[in-house]
Amino acid sequence: MNLTIPSQPRDAFGKNASYRIRQTGRIPAILYGEGQSNLPIVLDKKDIIKILKSETGLNTLFKISVPGGERDVMIKDVQIDPISDQLIHADLIQIDMNKAVRVEVPVELIGEAVGVKTEGGFIDFMTRELMIECLPALIPERLTVNVSELHLHQSIKVGEVALPEGIKLITDPGAVVALVQVPHEEKAEAAPVAEEGAEVAAAAPAEPEVVKKERAEKPESEK
Repeated sequence: MNLTIPSQPRDAFGKNASYRIRQTGRIPAILYGEGQSNLPIVLDKKDIIKILKSETGLNTLFKISVPGGERDVMIKDVQIDPISDQLIHADLIQIDMNKAVRVEVPVELIGEAVGVKTEGGFIDFMTRELMIECLPALIPERLTVNVSELHLHQSIKVGEVALPEGIKLITDPGAVVALVQVPHEEKAEAAPVAEEGAEVAAAAPAEPEVVKKERAEKPESEK
């Protein structure tokens, strides 16, 4: 994303100061830089939301204007208010364009598996993101996996995913990305076999409670 967003220095801190910042449609943020002091700043909330909703999301590389020029950055983390579900804080990290970074990239399945189309199975999508390492400019939006040739009980593992040039895989190559499963069939539970003694006890009719009571109330001489 070819985007540059503005920022303002942040010189007031604490809960009250943060509240006043948010009341203006902005959010407090911190820019982290390797070998540099952390820089408290203020950002327009709409700019960060726009980035988060983009195709690349947290992996979006963009520029931020700060005193002294522009810096290449990515979103490191965000804080969401659990009650209002509103964005309330952002952490950015400065990126060296000549240094590899590790990011998680979403996996997209394409095609319809043979095992689903003609054999009655279903796709179990097990690994939806892969950790990779590459230069910032090479970070892909997603990695596609074609499942068209999969039959029942067949799978595609992480190590079989085609990676663009310059991308190093970090996720365990033996992990399963997608598997064609057979729908589970509910089996009728067999009735438990009662023990021989229990069968005899069950066959004898229980003595009515009324009879027991009458016997208990009779004088000893009538029993």
